[in-house]
Amino acid sequence: MKLIRFGEMGRERPGVHIAGTNYNVSTFVNDYDEPFFANNGLQYLKQLIEQQISTLPKIAEDTRIGCPVAKPSKVVCIGLNYAKHAKETNAAIPKEPILFLKSTTAIVGPNDKIIIPKDSVKTDWEVELAFVIGKKASYVSEEEAMDYVAGYVLHNDVSEREYQLERGGTWDKGKGCDSFAPIGPWMVTKDEIKDPHNLRLWLKLNGQIMQDSNTDDLIFNIPQLVSYISQFMTLLPGDIVSTGTPAGVGLGMTPNVYLKAGDVIELGIDGLGISSQTCIAYAKH
Repeated sequence: MKLIRFGEMGRERPGVHIAGTNYNVSTFVNDYDEPFFANNGLQYLKQLIEQQISTLPKIAEDTRIGCPVAKPSKVVCIGLNYAKHAKETNAAIPKEPILFLKSTTAIVGPNDKIIIPKDSVKTDWEVELAFVIGKKASYVSEEEAMDYVAGYVLHNDVSEREYQLERGGTWDKGKGCDSFAPIGPWMVTKDEIKDPHNLRLWLKLNGQIMQDSNTDDLIFNIPQLVSYISQFMTLLPGDIVSTGTPAGVGLGMTPNVYLKAGDVIELGIDGLGISSQTCIAYAKH
């Protein structure tokens, strides 16, 4: 299944994407949130679609699509998790996963605008495979880890490199700015992705390919990440874990290339759809 959420920002409703068409399921499902995943919502939704597909209302094609998961308790991200990306940034291969948290207030829809922060000159792009937790995970073994994965999403882990790397402290302040987490268009359930460790992922800037890689370059795979993170914090249903970005970010180029107002980013992952964001300068509301 492909789960979507649609409607104006902050008032999204749940839907599904089937064979190129979006359908509204909000009469039957409250939202794709922690209670939904914790209470066998995916199984219920699958049965609903099988029984009610002919009666579900279609969603207009021009309707805004939001992040397919509602109000995750946290977004956990992994740094330097592609071997070639570590090399391009002159970083050592990590011995353990590098963890940081991305603010949930950074989450936007897959085609919403990216706001370049006030006074920023080093805003960068990062196409990433992310996965959604399906049930509460604490001290999980690698052998059982995939049982805790509900599905996968496309994520652009937008980053401000000066804030992240030059201002001291942790990476978080360069990762959590408003609009820095475009996610979607869909959450694709685990059964539809045969091998998450063999997916092409790519990103274009103004039509030019900047990143073009495969998840087979991951240093730490998904079972390793679920198990590792769950040793340090409890992952709740609906939480999002983003697995890192491959080579081709602006930081790794000589000279560096960073985003500016008017730039258009397009990105995609096999089976998880395509998203597109236009960059705009910060403006006081």
